[in-house]
This record gives sequence, C-alpha cells and structure tokens, in this order.
Amino acid sequence: MSFISKYLKHRRQIVQACMAVALGSLAVGAHAQAKYPDRPIRLQVGFAPGTGPDILARTLARGMASQLNEQVVVENRTGAGGQIAAANVAKGAKDGYNLLLADVSAITIAPAAFTKIGYDPAKELIPLSEVAKTDFVLVVPGTSAAKDAPSFMKMAASKSGKVDFGTFGAGSPGHFGAVILGQIGNFPLETIHYRQTGDAVTATIAGQIDGILMSTPLAMAQIKGGKVRGLATTAPQRSTLLPEIATFAEQGYPKADFSAWFAVFAPAGTSEPIMKLLSEKVAASVKDPEIQKTLIEAGFSVTGTSRDEVTRMIAGDSQRWKAVVEASGFRGDN
Repeated sequence: MSFISKYLKHRRQIVQACMAVALGSLAVGAHAQAKYPDRPIRLQVGFAPGTGPDILARTLARGMASQLNEQVVVENRTGAGGQIAAANVAKGAKDGYNLLLADVSAITIAPAAFTKIGYDPAKELIPLSEVAKTDFVLVVPGTSAAKDAPSFMKMAASKSGKVDFGTFGAGSPGHFGAVILGQIGNFPLETIHYRQTGDAVTATIAGQIDGILMSTPLAMAQIKGGKVRGLATTAPQRSTLLPEIATFAEQGYPKADFSAWFAVFAPAGTSEPIMKLLSEKVAASVKDPEIQKTLIEAGFSVTGTSRDEVTRMIAGDSQRWKAVVEASGFRGDN
C-alpha cells in the first residue's frame, strides 16, 4: 500500500472515530434530557412558613410533583420582601432543579423602588407561568366612621394632616396600593411600615392607623372577628370568601384594580426544552381540580398561564408599578 493510501485510510479512521464520539455525546445528552427530572426539584419562596405564599408554594409543589413524577421541595428563604430568594435563584444553578415562586414585589416593584436588589429580574429570571393572584381589601378599625369606599375617601380628603396608612413593609404591593388610593382620592399619605403581620393587625384593631390593605384571606379572618371593617376589594368581582364586600369598581373607583400575582421562574440560561416542559407542567398543576380547590379556599384566584402570557403580563405590570413608585417619590436602599 502506498504512503498516500495509508494516509487516507488513517485519516478516515480518525474522522470515523470523531463522529462516533460526537454521536455518542449527543445520545448521552438526549438521554439525560429525556430523563429530566431525575432528582428532587427545589422551589424557593421568599416568605415564612405558614404565610399565604408558603401555602401556595406547598400546594403548587404537590401538584408539580404529580405532574413531573418527581419530588418538589419547598425552601423558605425569607427576607427583603422576597428579594433574597429571587437573588439566590437568579445566581444559582441553571439546570432545571432550581426554581423560584415569586410575587409582584420582588419582580416588578423592587427594581423601581430600591437602589440595589442584587439581581436583575428582567435579565436573570425567566417567567414560566403565573399560577395565582390574591387581591386586597381596604380594612379600617371597627371604630372608624367610614362605612364604605366613598365615605373613606371623603374622610381621608377632609382630614387635617396626612392619612396614616399601614403597610406590611416598604416596597410591598400594599404600600404602593395605598399610594394609588391616595392618588385616586386626592389625599396625602403617611405610610407606616410594619415588619410583622401581627403588629399591623394589632395597630388596625387599636385604631392607631386610618386604614390598611390586607390580602383577602387575612382580611377575612380579621373581619369575621368583628374588630375591623372591610370597605372594598381591589378584585374585579366580589370574593367568594367575603361576598358582602363590594369591589372598588362597584363603588365608583375602577382604577383601584391592583393585585399580588405569583409566578414560577427559572434562572436565565436554563435549557429551552426544560423550561418548555416546566411551563406546561406548572400551569397544569394549578388546573388540577384538587389543587385548584385548595388554593381557592386559601383565598387565591387560580390562573395557570402560558409562558408567553406571563411574560406579557409582567412587562405591562412593570411599567404600571414603575409609574406609581416614581410618582410616590419613594426610593429605598437595601
């Protein structure tokens, strides 16, 4: 055999060997992807055990586990209105086993309200599905003269000095929801931020504040106790938990239509096939009749949107809250 023939034969062998390695790698990769998930998935939530978001996370995890045939473990990383959990997931592994359940505060309000949050939700977190919403109820002390939304607005506008409005933390939807009410009613606000839910509830019962926006489940528990009064809900229709309380829209204030939404996110860089699968399974999880029943009884409105739908929703919501934050003049620093 000539030198050239030997060279060409040797070259063919090298090429064939390289192709075999490449095809083998593709097969291994496809096999690994087909097996996803093959170990427990972590779902991080930025709120404490026992809170509404934690109940949502654990109910959702149960539904996801059924859909994915794999365990979904909820991890509570509390602090900074959900920003700690969001940053942790954004900077974490991009392998499909590191997910976030976040609300409006950490995703659309925080970038406008705080100088530094440690992550960029628009660039580092990919929304997979909006799973639920919770609306708010305007709650006043039982001794308040206000009996409905119009009488509250009239009382607030005629008050000498600022209206003392409680919140569950600076940068929360309740905080900037109060700002929206102040804009609608044309009255000045003094927002009083409480770190603990119990402290805010106690202050409301004691008449230390003029009003507060409570989530529907929390408001229901307090209103049923008879020591506070619910005046209006921000929901588009009356809540089945509090059917006696009219919406703001019914009472002549259609612009008071804000809510706290919750969505599942993966860190940017997670593979597209995995994110597609997760988006479908997360949405399917909350549409399961048993899961849906549990969430509705806990005070949530179930959504289960597609990836395109949640992406559009967040883009619009970001612009709305940015305008509200800028109008308030608030700027925090973590």
